[in-house]
Amino acid sequence: MAPREATTGPDRTALAGELRAAVRGDVAFDATARALTTMDASNYRRVPLGVVAPRDADDIAAALAVCRAHGVPVVPRGGGTSIAGQATGTGVVLDLTRHLRSLVELDAGSRTAVVQPGVVLDDLRAAAAPHGLTFGPDPSTHSRCTIGGMIGNNSCGSHSVAWGTTADNVHALTVARYGGDTLRLERGAEGPAGLRELVAGNLALLRTGFPELPRRISGYALDALLPERGPDPARAFCGSEGTLGVVTEATLRLVKAPAARALAVLGYADESAAAEAAPGLLPHHPLTVEGMAADLVRRPAGLPRGAAWLFVETGGATPAEARAHAERIARTASADAVDTAVVTDPAGQRALWRIREDAAGTATRTPEGSEAWPGWEDCAVPPARLGAYLRDFRALLNGHGLRGTPYGHFGDGCIHVRIDFDLLSGDGVARYRRFSEELASLVVAHGGSLSGEHGDGQARAELLPRMYGSELVSLFGRFKDLWDPDGGMNPGILVRPARLDENLRFDVLPREPVDVAFGYPHDGGDFAAAVRRCVGVAKCRTQEASGPAVMCPSFRATGEEAHSTRGRARLLHEMLAGPAGGVITDGWRSTEVRDALDLCLSCKGCRSDCPVGVDMATYKAEFLHHHYRHRLRPAAHYTMGRLPLWLRLASPFAGTLNALARVRPLAALAKRLAGIAPERGIPVLARETYSQWLDRRWGKGTFIFSNDEVAAIWPDTFTEHLSPEVGRAAVKVVEAATGRRVLTPGRGLCCGLTYVSTGQLDKARKVMRRTLDRLTGTHEIPVIVLEPSCAATLRGDLPELLPDDPRAAGLAAAVHTLAEYLEKYAPGWRPPHLDRPVTGQTHCHQHAVLGDGPDRRLRERAGLSGELAGGCCGLAGNFGFERGHWEVSAACAEDALLPAVREAAPGTEILADGFSCRTQLDQLGGVRARHLAQVLAEGLGEGRGPDRT
Repeated sequence: MAPREATTGPDRTALAGELRAAVRGDVAFDATARALTTMDASNYRRVPLGVVAPRDADDIAAALAVCRAHGVPVVPRGGGTSIAGQATGTGVVLDLTRHLRSLVELDAGSRTAVVQPGVVLDDLRAAAAPHGLTFGPDPSTHSRCTIGGMIGNNSCGSHSVAWGTTADNVHALTVARYGGDTLRLERGAEGPAGLRELVAGNLALLRTGFPELPRRISGYALDALLPERGPDPARAFCGSEGTLGVVTEATLRLVKAPAARALAVLGYADESAAAEAAPGLLPHHPLTVEGMAADLVRRPAGLPRGAAWLFVETGGATPAEARAHAERIARTASADAVDTAVVTDPAGQRALWRIREDAAGTATRTPEGSEAWPGWEDCAVPPARLGAYLRDFRALLNGHGLRGTPYGHFGDGCIHVRIDFDLLSGDGVARYRRFSEELASLVVAHGGSLSGEHGDGQARAELLPRMYGSELVSLFGRFKDLWDPDGGMNPGILVRPARLDENLRFDVLPREPVDVAFGYPHDGGDFAAAVRRCVGVAKCRTQEASGPAVMCPSFRATGEEAHSTRGRARLLHEMLAGPAGGVITDGWRSTEVRDALDLCLSCKGCRSDCPVGVDMATYKAEFLHHHYRHRLRPAAHYTMGRLPLWLRLASPFAGTLNALARVRPLAALAKRLAGIAPERGIPVLARETYSQWLDRRWGKGTFIFSNDEVAAIWPDTFTEHLSPEVGRAAVKVVEAATGRRVLTPGRGLCCGLTYVSTGQLDKARKVMRRTLDRLTGTHEIPVIVLEPSCAATLRGDLPELLPDDPRAAGLAAAVHTLAEYLEKYAPGWRPPHLDRPVTGQTHCHQHAVLGDGPDRRLRERAGLSGELAGGCCGLAGNFGFERGHWEVSAACAEDALLPAVREAAPGTEILADGFSCRTQLDQLGGVRARHLAQVLAEGLGEGRGPDRT
């Protein structure tokens, strides 16, 4: 039975029921599951019928059998980071990442590994590392891409100049076919019936029809089936993009990893000069020759001078050998390069590689902020022609009035670029087609391949006749039909493809801006444009926090796509699509979006860690604002969401309330009524607030005026009512450092944080306006905010919620952390030298919005050595207190923070500037953490005055 493009009504219900009966894995046909898999990292969108997550090879075979019986197509899917649309489909998506993640065997002696298709590349590399081995291909998505997906796309990565493509590193494959049988593919194997005859009848075409270049990924690799090349059906299968069968197991070749590495960074006048220099470096046998231009570097990075750079990695048996290798390459390049640098420090190398790996995301915004898209993400030409090709490519861009910044694998002649196509209007889509057709001809004229890494998918398959000619493309169709005579495997991809301008994911989005509360200044005030920021590169789907990174703690806790930043963005996309999209049709009232956002901690980690700056905390607040508008809210929104109000009312009765909170039955009842998790302890209220202490110190009614003799510390809710000792310590530090008198910038101030985090945005704006009215003096006076989440709200949310009030922007600009203030206004101050190691938590909002550079430098000057943990503490304001969030909150704490504290040596200072972080450490770890201000104040001792040089 030929596959149908869609099944509706009773057939769909029957399909789902039969799949549930046939497989042991997960079967989901609900709106959430479908919405999460409508897109990959491409421009395309196709709505599946449902998703199956098989547990083993038998489950895969069973799912294929049921789909075949119903005539429904199947799409194998790994990490969903494909850039050409091949991981989307209208039938059943096989999610191979959930259960099929076993490393079956690793044989160090033979340098081979046997893996299931859902194994993440970094997990394989981590298992191979103790043996001094690695898997050579390493796309920039190495922390989340799967081996099955790499085989499907014949992925490459930055080390392909040394170790080749995925096809070069595959020894054997076990493949389940749509027709029901399973094949073992390796050199000399037969493959499906009729394959030998197909090859024998077309030897001349197969020997002459394929360009010879290192990154020829387009089409099927039928030349691997030539008698003189094995034949090698496993190699021919690589790059087939899920159109031939489903990999159930793969035997891979591993390579010897260098014991030490160094990085030569070479600066050039422009990317064409860098491209022309790249081939000359290959005789030196580097591990990488990567190129990128200055437009993709959005922050200071320590790069040598130049407008474009080559990243040339070298290896050696010792650090000295690797460095010497890199220095030889730098000397060779010095004749043409503007500047060079050799980096041997591992942390420095990681920081530079992060810039290169994030380019897939940063390239989605031009330096002017406009959107840029894939489509011509990875074509490749012979390396010797790369410089000339780039000049012609630039001319073609200019001729069409388009912009894009090339980067990528210059040593292999493979270029990545995102282009500012207008894919929202009919004229823009028509120009996209014209440009694509002309660029395909240009690539072929330079002897290149339409795809050099990511596959053809829907983006380029239509244009394959320009590269291969109609006769060879017809042979591709016959090859596909031998494997898949029913046409059930990923139809519309590679063979008999959909048009490159069909199924665009933008087609279903509203054309007029949605009425929203936040200003979205970086997206033209358009919420749909903000949601479009997520292009699907899925950096949020990493299983471990990398260095100081925060994103995405809820995904690491649950492993569910719906709890990743990308997953939530996909659900919001489908919500905005509404009835036109056919998946989520009830708009802001969507329970699917609400449930996915429920476990978003609003940590804001994605705001900084996502390469395209998705800000899911803001999107969550926006959604909650609309979802609960004129409706009853959860109890926690009325209690913790309005915490500043309740704490002000409770303050006179702090002693009594603290005593009542220690009575378990009363505490349990209070938590139940307030929507608080029963596992949580109720924080102790301060008997004397920070402001009361300050009044007692200076006299009631004192506040700040515009002069240079005073300093302002913001009386945030947490410092005021729950941890006034932090405020007292900060006063001591600021007075010692500056000699200034510390007062408050006004009375009854509130940043609106808790209202924002619970989506009570009308109330948040009312509170913020009242705060601006109550500020004393000018709004340009620097204000120290001790609670990082409050500082982030004032600096970020305040101007975005009140974009038309100039006072909001003024206050946002005036906000300083304690370390920022001391660095700027007391640059010569010498803090007490404490000489002790530290661990603890950099607050996620500080990481994402404020930055912690000044804090690092202040700790270093104070002799506080060591790094603070990345990730999120898991309490995250109201999140960890809300009923139903306990398990995820605890799992987030166990991700990085609690292990770091447990592993700390005796005498280590536990730092946590956020009240939430300190509370989480106390309640889950039994550890007393302190704000940096408290540690510095303690070191000052009694009565110490200013100490400046």
